[in-house]
Amino acid sequence: MITIDQVSVGDALPTLTYDVTSTTVVLGAFAARDWRPMHHDYHFAVERQGVQDIFLNSPNQAAWLERFVTDWTGPKGRIGRIGFTMKDSVFPGDTMVIEGTVSDVETDGTGCGWVTVDIVVRVGDRLCTTSFAKVAVPAAANDNPWDRHAERWSP
Repeated sequence: MITIDQVSVGDALPTLTYDVTSTTVVLGAFAARDWRPMHHDYHFAVERQGVQDIFLNSPNQAAWLERFVTDWTGPKGRIGRIGFTMKDSVFPGDTMVIEGTVSDVETDGTGCGWVTVDIVVRVGDRLCTTSFAKVAVPAAANDNPWDRHAERWSP
């Protein structure tokens, strides 16, 4: 678990590397109830969509981004906001590399510690996704952002 005093602008988060398989793509799409065939039907993806294979959908990528951030923060990290832009597809057989750098550290008026992280998803030399996450981290060892509600929670 990290606390706000352990984080500085410019800190690099531990890299997350993952070998994407067809199962990764299909299960992510089904978990999101995304039945569009480009996420599970190879022939549709290639012949109708003109891509090389089935590919990760948006909710699947969001889940990977959330995992990346919370693997770093530990269980008390609470994502307040996340946004991303998909620039290229992630396919089975790709090795997805997720990297992030702290771009802002602040404590709000209620004492909640906030860290903003700029994130990229790459496959080889291809930039696939750019992202940011604003995540609450404990202000001290006895603080828990998950205990904040109403006026004490303002992402």
